Amino acid sequence: MRFASRCRACGHDFSSYNVGDGPAAFLILVIGALVCAFALVLQVQASPPFWVHIVLWVPITTALVLLSLRVSKAAMLIHEARAEVREGKIDDNTGQDS
Repeated sequence: MRFASRCRACGHDFSSYNVGDGPAAFLILVIGALVCAFALVLQVQASPPFWVHIVLWVPITTALVLLSLRVSKAAMLIHEARAEVREGKIDDNTGQDS
């Protein structure tokens, strides 16, 4: 999933931002923890067979991650834009006077 190179409304350049895989990893951890908690509650309350967990939780987890990925990547891009984050550069000035 990629962003457009420029905003259609204001023309802001998005090419200098690097959102990366941070939002996806964060979503997998958060949604994974929630799904595990709900699976444990279901197991304790109803004790269904293992196949029920597979049929129920795999599609739910996949859908939640895919549906929220666009929103989380946009949130990360907004955060980078507000904080004026840019790619790191090595400073050749070592702070020493000659």
